[in-house]
Amino acid sequence: MSVFPKISLRHEVENYLKEGFVNKEVVSAFGKQEAERKFETLLNRLSHPPSFTTVRVNTHLASVQHVKDLLFDELQKQFNGLNVPILQHPALQDVLLIPVIGPRKNIKKQHSEAIVGAQCGNAVLRGAHVYVPGIVSASKFMKAGDVISVYSDIKGKCKKGAKEFDGTKVFLGNGISELSRKEIFSGLPELKGIGIRMTEPIYLSPSFDNVLPSYLFLQNLPSAVVAHVLDPQPGEKILDLCAAPGGKTTHIAALMHDQGEVIALDKISNKVEKIKQNALLLGLNSIKAFCFDGTKALKLDMVKDAEGKPPFLPESFDRILLDAPCSGMGQRPNMACSWTLKEVTSYPPLQRKLFTVAVELLKPGGVLVYSTCTISLAENEEQVAWALRTFPYLQLQPQEPQIGGEGMMGAGLSLEQLKQLQRFDPSVVPLWDTDIDSLRDARIEDMIWLANKDCIGFFIARFVKRKST
Repeated sequence: MSVFPKISLRHEVENYLKEGFVNKEVVSAFGKQEAERKFETLLNRLSHPPSFTTVRVNTHLASVQHVKDLLFDELQKQFNGLNVPILQHPALQDVLLIPVIGPRKNIKKQHSEAIVGAQCGNAVLRGAHVYVPGIVSASKFMKAGDVISVYSDIKGKCKKGAKEFDGTKVFLGNGISELSRKEIFSGLPELKGIGIRMTEPIYLSPSFDNVLPSYLFLQNLPSAVVAHVLDPQPGEKILDLCAAPGGKTTHIAALMHDQGEVIALDKISNKVEKIKQNALLLGLNSIKAFCFDGTKALKLDMVKDAEGKPPFLPESFDRILLDAPCSGMGQRPNMACSWTLKEVTSYPPLQRKLFTVAVELLKPGGVLVYSTCTISLAENEEQVAWALRTFPYLQLQPQEPQIGGEGMMGAGLSLEQLKQLQRFDPSVVPLWDTDIDSLRDARIEDMIWLANKDCIGFFIARFVKRKST
């Protein structure tokens, strides 16, 4: 059931995305009405959280069963003995799925209110507590220990420190304030901890703040599929071209049993630090992370590279992952996006620059995986069509495991080619209401099916480089 309005986009951005979904190929195959319905359904799904929380087990340090047992004990504590199942994904053996309970309809709204920023609100809908920096406004007499209703300021209109707010706000549930209003807005920069502990969220998901940090990595389901599709082998040299925060990098290293070399690049230094921290935390030694612009990663002179640092000589890598910077329009939940059309359309040229570098750096016979967490045709299928035209020695390959749906029509790809892509599109399933009773009666295969469909919007393509350029 839909409890939130559809994602709020600028008019020109919504029209731009719609043109991609209601394109000539789709309309001739399914009719205009069905194409428009599907697009509207997708916009509605994007404002709601996925049906499952997905965590990846760090198999380098522990067995999946051992971590599953530890996680079961942790959830029993968090959910006060509520018996929420933990499922191991049959096609992704290192992935665990926890159903999200909700939307819960009988939560009584309180007189005392706190308004949080949209990003903070999105995190709350996926199991987070409210941290002090995310609080924008709080009721006049709010004290530590008060039960308060938490709302998301989805349009970003609330003034910091306001005592009340009558603009567009979305109810997220109730929590207990850890601090008074005065303390929250005291201006002390060291106040960064939990400001409101969520006790009755509208969607009940586990909090993973400092939960089994060496054993678990919180990751959306399609993001966990990517490294399996890349299929890294022990001893290989692998490049993750746009690697932060390191979820896929560490997954690649774990799948290689930490044997070989995984080079991770990102051009923002604090993000590179995050990759290094994650590698350290997960006990992975095969990862080398560098602060470097991926568009400049190809060495143009043929002098040997300095101690394995970027830039690199052509044909240096066995496999390359390009998890490209993108408009991020597949992320869920996302109730509002204020991006301009110029910002949204700035990504395809950058993606092509990075892709060109990746192709040059790949050895003949090597595998290149391209992925995004967005829904637009221009950043996904159109990029595949462009790549196949531009680099005739690249060949699209079937993917294993194939969990998402096939690619979307509209970029001139053949039906055979579309079947080799994976597009994760949450509009293919209705919004489900999940409660403890329905979980008790649910079949495991039905829950896995739902987890595979009702996830973030995402796209994956796998290429092989057939011969030397």
